[in-house]
Amino acid sequence: MLSVLLVTAALGAALTGATELFDRNLAYSSPFANAPHLSHNTRALKARHVAFAKRQSQLDDTQSSNGFTDEHYPTFYGGDFSASPWIYNGGINFTHSVASGDPFDNSVLLWTRAVPIGSTLPDQSIPVCVSFKIFNNAKLSGRPVDSGEAFTSYDVDFTLKVEAKNLKPDTSYWFQFVDCTNPKTTSPIGATRTISSPNTPAHQVNGGKPLTFAVFSCSRYQDGYFNAYGVAAHNTSADIFVHLGDYVRIFIYSPRCTRSKTPFAKIGRKTLGRELATIADYRLRLNQYRTDVSLLDAHVKAPWITDDHEVADQAWKAGTADSNDTSVGCSFSPSGACFTDRKLAAVRAYHEWMPIRQVDPDDKLRIWRNFQIGKLLDLTMLDTRQYDRDITDLYYNTGMYLIDSIADEESRSLMGNEQESWFFDTLSASKERGAIWRIVGQQIVFTQLNESGCRYWAYQDAWDGYRANRARVLDHLYKEKISNTIILSGDSHANWVSDLAHPNDTTTYDPITGKGAIGVEFAGTAVTSSSAFGAGIQPVAADKISQVYVQINEDLQWSEGSYRGFFTLTLNTTTATATYYAMRNISNPNLDAFASATFVVEAGANKLARPVAGGSVQAGVLKVQG
Repeated sequence: MLSVLLVTAALGAALTGATELFDRNLAYSSPFANAPHLSHNTRALKARHVAFAKRQSQLDDTQSSNGFTDEHYPTFYGGDFSASPWIYNGGINFTHSVASGDPFDNSVLLWTRAVPIGSTLPDQSIPVCVSFKIFNNAKLSGRPVDSGEAFTSYDVDFTLKVEAKNLKPDTSYWFQFVDCTNPKTTSPIGATRTISSPNTPAHQVNGGKPLTFAVFSCSRYQDGYFNAYGVAAHNTSADIFVHLGDYVRIFIYSPRCTRSKTPFAKIGRKTLGRELATIADYRLRLNQYRTDVSLLDAHVKAPWITDDHEVADQAWKAGTADSNDTSVGCSFSPSGACFTDRKLAAVRAYHEWMPIRQVDPDDKLRIWRNFQIGKLLDLTMLDTRQYDRDITDLYYNTGMYLIDSIADEESRSLMGNEQESWFFDTLSASKERGAIWRIVGQQIVFTQLNESGCRYWAYQDAWDGYRANRARVLDHLYKEKISNTIILSGDSHANWVSDLAHPNDTTTYDPITGKGAIGVEFAGTAVTSSSAFGAGIQPVAADKISQVYVQINEDLQWSEGSYRGFFTLTLNTTTATATYYAMRNISNPNLDAFASATFVVEAGANKLARPVAGGSVQAGVLKVQG
């Protein structure tokens, strides 16, 4: 039982208005530096805290917050409890381990979730206090490089995000979270790192060793176990994990599917909830996906750089396949959520659950950003889903060939004018600053993928539905003589590897030698989501489809549609090497995988090295064998 003196002291602390402890949890305040109105209303919270303090002496699962400082990273919007006179001391559980992300040369974001484990949850006015320490060694010995405390609460789903600062460039670190009120309660130890400073000579990046990215997209919980993440974490030397979309699936079953509309799978995994629309929906889905053991391991192993299009199926700037801001679009679900509200809920939950940095609300919640990793590369992350994207294939317009009929319109944009201009400027600036490689992470397949020789059979939700915009990108690369551009793609649930050239141009581009290309695309399959060639399709059947694709599409050099998996991209000053990994079995947790194909790009060549994949692959179909 707390004493009257403690209650009085807490009242005094509440009246002072100190906000440091919640300010350090980046999950609380607005993620936008110039939009503080998206943070919590601290005045209203302070009044609530004072009222609670008056009855606090009757509770035994809290203690004074005196002596603790809240340093949380700003959140999208949610309650700010940094002025709370009390913190919870009834015990916590780090339910979803730890994670890190968006590394800079001097800082990185650290993440965890600290859920109260008492017989009853704390009062809504009472936050949980978590401390963190980050070290330059795996034993966590010696003096921490940075440390601090931060508050979290139900307002942000008990997630917590902090920024570890004052770090050295290109350095490995290890970190851990601890219950402020009980030092014996600790989180797992996470490994993370910083990137090189922009001016670091290319041959010195990563200590002179090749730098490896593991690249993923598209998970669906009931389709299988997320073994690809585990293979990357345990069986590769990946330094940074890159995710290109569909980290969670918004719907339970595919809107195109007419045979199976169930959240269950033969493997026994059931997706909880419904099609996502509210903050509670998005939180539940992220919560469930993050219980997969392989995904937990991958977040512990290395920092992540992610995109964000986990809002709804087939999203564009004014809606999705089943929702928009019209009266009809607002009635797609029992929640009555309109597209704008749905998007805000999705982005809020994403910022709570993912170690991603602030973005700018003046740019419509943009997530496009650039990482300068020494003079070795620029990693440019685009938003080809949400940011001012013109209308896409929304299913009702598929059979009308509407998207194909407007795909060549010059005014039509996949990225929006502002992002497109920024992208071109970033590519040019990367060349000017002397970076060797330009790696572009984005969500959808860039290369033309006709499947019958008829143009309208191309994948209209990808760049094929925005042909004029694709032409502008290629024109910029050719005109400005920008070499060593590699585009990374996801979304299609199949593997594709291509030279970058204008589609169907065999005058200036030779598909056999690669002469005339201006870059390369590596597009990866899904972690578990069903194949674009058909759910559960076997390799022999998939290869027959791949054979058609590589014959019809001039730029396409390899296609594979049966296996689920991921790929790595390893960079040094002279070569870029992509290794594709195929999971043999996703019906149970395992690390059973094999390398299905390896591709090399030589610096300055702007094409896949010939013979492509050394002339031989373990899965899929090459345009030219041997």
